[in-house]
Amino acid sequence: MSQRQRQRRREPKPARFAGINSFGWLALLATILLFSFTYFAMRRPSVSSPDVRKTETEKTQLVESPFAPTIPNATPVLESSPEGMVWIPGGEFSMGSSSTCESLCSLPGVASDAQPIHRVYVDGFWMDATEVTNAQFELFVAATGYVTVAEQTPTQAEFPTVPPEKLVAGSTVFTPTPDSVPLDDYFQWWSYVHGADWRHPTGPESNLDGRETYPVVHIAYEDAVAYAKWCGKRLPTEAEWEFAARGGLTGNLYAWGNSLLMDGKFQANIYQGKFPVKEADTGEDGFRGIAPTAQFPPNGYGLYDVAGNVWEWTSDWYRPDYYATLVAFGDVARNPQGPESPFDPAEPTEKKRVHRGGSFLCSDQYCTRYMVGTRGKGEVRTASNHVGFRCVKER
Repeated sequence: MSQRQRQRRREPKPARFAGINSFGWLALLATILLFSFTYFAMRRPSVSSPDVRKTETEKTQLVESPFAPTIPNATPVLESSPEGMVWIPGGEFSMGSSSTCESLCSLPGVASDAQPIHRVYVDGFWMDATEVTNAQFELFVAATGYVTVAEQTPTQAEFPTVPPEKLVAGSTVFTPTPDSVPLDDYFQWWSYVHGADWRHPTGPESNLDGRETYPVVHIAYEDAVAYAKWCGKRLPTEAEWEFAARGGLTGNLYAWGNSLLMDGKFQANIYQGKFPVKEADTGEDGFRGIAPTAQFPPNGYGLYDVAGNVWEWTSDWYRPDYYATLVAFGDVARNPQGPESPFDPAEPTEKKRVHRGGSFLCSDQYCTRYMVGTRGKGEVRTASNHVGFRCVKER
């Protein structure tokens, strides 16, 4: 045995590579290079892929979304649009809000009553492009002499525990606090103001000068119904409202997409700043407080202000378990009209209808219900300076 042979025997190769000659080493190296190229090629997004520009959040939403595609009706509209209204084609869509919305607000429960997500079909209908304005409501009052709930003196029968001297006409008005307060008691920033009504939105000293195109507020449910009947319309069901507000899109957080801002701009009149502190609304969206209608781009169906500005009445009674009831039937709900009776566990004796859309007081610190799938609620004879409405009409 030669010296070199003896040396090789004293320095054996590791067992994993034993028996590999020079040709084997080259083959192994080629295999490693091929595997590495394939691995990194698979991880690199294709230039032609439609998801290349999507954020990781958006990709997750696409993969994990509980929303099935919206299927609008294709029936053409032959008649001309009623003045101030747009056509909503109707169709089938996924209604509600996912649990991921809970993380967008510092308080829990934002989306709990808007679950589970369920399939709904609605027929086509006409819908007001904007919320009903002060000028429009004034025409109604001038023609009919109608007196709103906020303008009527409450009765002892309606409020048996309230002292007679406290039974005065008025409505609830947002009253900012001088300093920061815990956000667990909304009575801290709401006050019943004698003389507040649709003509006097912040109290008896206020008026509608220059506010003709602002949405009418201090409207109780029966006030909205009366106006709708007068002009040959009705209030939308909750399902109609959400289908219309989504504008043909599927499962987005907002009526315009999944980001609050588009090109760095707000798409709705909501509250920015420390809520509910006096003069803390920074007005980054262009407005401090309520705004005229149609100040932001419309959604896909031509509707303005389906998020923010003022809440809107729908015809549905409010129950937090209604969506679960629809899902229990195991089929697509067709033109649902809401539950037969109301119930709010937080205030079991109050009769409430569903509000939709959020208002200028919605904030990412307190209430993010300007998100298109979420819900609000209101006692039917209670009005305030952040609740209005819009109407719909049958084809």
